[in-house]
Amino acid sequence: MPDGADRHGESAQIPQKIEIHILGSIHDAPAREWDACAGIDGMKGNPFLSHAFLSALEDSGSAAGDTGWLPQHLAIRGDDGGLLACAPCYLKSHSFGEYVFDWGWADAWERAGGQYYPKLQSSVPFTPVTGPRLLVREGLEAKLQDQLRRALAAGMQSLAKRHRVSSLHVTFPTHPEWDLLGDIGLLQRRGVQYHWHNDGYADFDAFLAALASRKRKQIRKERREVEASGIALTAIHGQELGRRHWDAFYRFYRNTTDKRWGQAYLTREFFDLLGQRLGDRVVLVLAEEDGLPVAGALNLRDDEALYGRNWGCLSLSGKRDYRFLHFEACYYQAIDYAIAHGLRRVEAGAQGEHKIQRGYLPVETFSAHWIADPRFEAAVADFLRRENQAVDMEIAELTALSPYRKGGG
Repeated sequence: MPDGADRHGESAQIPQKIEIHILGSIHDAPAREWDACAGIDGMKGNPFLSHAFLSALEDSGSAAGDTGWLPQHLAIRGDDGGLLACAPCYLKSHSFGEYVFDWGWADAWERAGGQYYPKLQSSVPFTPVTGPRLLVREGLEAKLQDQLRRALAAGMQSLAKRHRVSSLHVTFPTHPEWDLLGDIGLLQRRGVQYHWHNDGYADFDAFLAALASRKRKQIRKERREVEASGIALTAIHGQELGRRHWDAFYRFYRNTTDKRWGQAYLTREFFDLLGQRLGDRVVLVLAEEDGLPVAGALNLRDDEALYGRNWGCLSLSGKRDYRFLHFEACYYQAIDYAIAHGLRRVEAGAQGEHKIQRGYLPVETFSAHWIADPRFEAAVADFLRRENQAVDMEIAELTALSPYRKGGG
């Protein structure tokens, strides 16, 4: 896989030879061409795969070599030099910010005398959102698109071998990509998230009507208590977003990360760049008490879904605990927004069985893994066979907890 080669695949026909280039920065790909491969057009397309989002991560120092996310994006160019296909990839020195946990694998391999890090990761940093990882320009014939996706997948393996890393991990790909990656020999893993689906509800009350009586009453109680507290919630986006909003939200974000993880992945600059470059996709739910911000929930959106990403709240000594405010800001306001804007679903992020009782049902997520050492690969494959059986049972048990009335939701 030569760097800087001049020969490229044909953009209008099946290329005789595909050569893959390694990009040390997202800026090595023109924004318009990257977005064309990612399917970004106005509100269309997963916002996390946009050049704007990925460049905000890199330019702010949130995802960079110094933080253990060294960009190694893959690119395939046509005869005219334009991108035909690309893939976000990073050489990683740790497993933070991934949401598909392989700490146990790392520990086992290093106890056996191996070196697990660095590893190669194809993902969007700090973002547990399903989306394409093998990005191919729209408008190409189906056979060529499939060939380019397979070339990117093979290129990831070649890059992993070149770097002599322990493993390659493709996290939160789409189901068809997961099938393709399994077809070429990568190990397949599944996980669980919680999503709310819009069944054509006219308003929040229509959604509540689809729930069992006890669940409906509980949600109404929670919303009433937040309303009675005097806290006002507002959804802010686009040109409305200013530095004061990001200052407030960053305080909330740091308060949460300092308590829960001890590490803030995202820098303050990232949020400014996000607002500047992708403001129309941002939906910031801000909670204020007596005109002062006390909490916030950060979402991004496309033309189909609202994606919940980060939450934070002040915790002031002597102040009340803002009971139920997390549920209101993160889940109920998101549902309100999705209904009002005709979005099909809300993806509430990783973990949290408590989301089920608030209308967010379990869905599968996917990842695929290549392990360099055959012995270690066999051990991981055995683990995944057992884990995937457990995931089947978990989804069945969680689905049985659905708050929807029979035939509703």
